[in-house]
Amino acid sequence: MDIIDRLKTMEEVFWENPNLKAFKDVELPISIEDVKEAEKRLERFSSFIKSAFPEVKTGIIESETIEISKAKKKLEELEGKPIKGRLLIKRDDSLPIAGSIKARGGIYEVLKHAEELALREGILKETDDYSIINSDKFRKFFSQHKVQVGSTGNLGLSIGIMSAKLGFNVIVHMSNDAKQWKKDLLREKGARVVEYESDYSVAVEQGRAESDKDPMSYFVDDENSKSLFLGYAVAGLRIVKQLDKLNIGDSPIYAYLPCGVGGGPGGVAFGLKLSYGDRVNCYFAEPTHSPAFLLGMATGKNDKISVKDIGLDNITEADGLAVGRPSSFVGQMMKETLSGCYTIEDERLFKYMKALYESEGIFIEPSAAAGFLGAFLTSEKLENDEVIHLVWSTGGSLVPEEVRKEMLNR
Repeated sequence: MDIIDRLKTMEEVFWENPNLKAFKDVELPISIEDVKEAEKRLERFSSFIKSAFPEVKTGIIESETIEISKAKKKLEELEGKPIKGRLLIKRDDSLPIAGSIKARGGIYEVLKHAEELALREGILKETDDYSIINSDKFRKFFSQHKVQVGSTGNLGLSIGIMSAKLGFNVIVHMSNDAKQWKKDLLREKGARVVEYESDYSVAVEQGRAESDKDPMSYFVDDENSKSLFLGYAVAGLRIVKQLDKLNIGDSPIYAYLPCGVGGGPGGVAFGLKLSYGDRVNCYFAEPTHSPAFLLGMATGKNDKISVKDIGLDNITEADGLAVGRPSSFVGQMMKETLSGCYTIEDERLFKYMKALYESEGIFIEPSAAAGFLGAFLTSEKLENDEVIHLVWSTGGSLVPEEVRKEMLNR
């Protein structure tokens, strides 16, 4: 049975990319210089972030990377098999402001757009102290402009919260799988939320069409955005110092990234490859009902095929991963750089989420737990245990207490 037939049955599958090349041999439209430029822009905005969001004391939106040996033991007991090597978690579930990995790409793109508008207007220079942006003068200027985005939840939160704080009129087009608490929080922060009875693709399509009608509107395009991708990629450069502190030596690194349309995991994977080359192997994790990226990669069709074309319903509790069609841009970027993809059942997401909470006291969203299965899948193929498993946790800290309890009691 080939991989597509197995995807149709909604069983968990592990697919290794036959097109993977040595990273030095891959030709890509984005370079390390582009990523470093993005990092410099985020540094310029640090004084604004410190001023507008006092909880971000350094003005740099970053999360810690820690070893989770208690969780490793608990997960091994749960699965009845070992994870060879060390298990680390990248805590993007605790990123300030937006509480998810989207605080990287989403916030970066909004800041870049704001900077370009202000520079063009002549009210800002790159040499200025950017804390001046946190003022009525700038809010009044930005209020003449709109920012729009289509989202299943977390990207909408990052765009909505930052755009509203800057003073933009922000409209978030939400698909039917977006959680109610995310819509409520966005409205509370000053964003307008438009709800759809359809899935993610329709929310993006409608949002893009609405934005295109208005010359003062800017659309954050999760399916094709180079800016989002660069914001995420900065993480791959910054994590080097954190991993050095954890004494990983020269061990091979296996990184597991929950994947929706592909922008977040694609950007992070690219940043990791820039930092570690072929020493790092990146895998995308998707729900069995929504394996959009795997389907696009395995067929070579990228965004020209949807999970619905093979009879899947694209319905999953992992709301951020409920995507039927992948990003064409990220598909091209990952074609020869991604080690592989795998799928995971919703039930397992909740088991892993609970195991992490009970062993380490860390709460994450179900979708953020998708990475753990990867450590078991690659361990089956490893000959020794001198490896680092890096699970990229993507969201969770903004989940309201009553919703957390409900999730943990599943």
